[in-house]
Amino acid sequence: MKSCTCIIPFFNEDVRILRVLEEAVKVKSISEIICVDDGSTDNTLELVKKHYPYIKIISYSKNLGKSKAVRHGLQESKSQYILLLDADLRNLNHCEIEKAVISIQKNTTVDMFVLRRINAPWNIKLLRGDILVSGERILRKEDLKKILATQKPEGYQLEFAINKYMMINDKNVYWMPSSALNTWPTTKFGFIKGMLK
Repeated sequence: MKSCTCIIPFFNEDVRILRVLEEAVKVKSISEIICVDDGSTDNTLELVKKHYPYIKIISYSKNLGKSKAVRHGLQESKSQYILLLDADLRNLNHCEIEKAVISIQKNTTVDMFVLRRINAPWNIKLLRGDILVSGERILRKEDLKKILATQKPEGYQLEFAINKYMMINDKNVYWMPSSALNTWPTTKFGFIKGMLK
């Protein structure tokens, strides 16, 4: 069976990342987890080191954005498949992740699974944000390398760059249900900063 690396970029997530890691470490089909600290200024890095000392951590002193954080994590990956997870997820379910990882490992005709946020609010679903901007995806390492090299996404453009690459190259993309939800930016940054993000 082909191996799968889970990459989790994070920036000032505090205890939210611990909820994500609590589920991720239960997924038996993940061969390694790489957390990329994208210049956190709070205690997130220390929390991860304390609770999960065996997880590989890459840390940067400056915030470079999600796309660059994933790029750095990808350079350290040793697997054929990459599972991307956001660090601020709520209601993440390891059984759903396990099923998705095993499915893509067994089905070589599938190029990517998007973990569709089935419990997303209606306004997110109306704009198909539950699929199109979901940060939870499993794809081949080689495809993700090409996306980062050719599309050159910055900041939070990663999901859009992946979508564009998959459409242009006529890749086989499917979705699987996920109970996970993101934490609203207004919760993390306050109302004004959250709305701007």
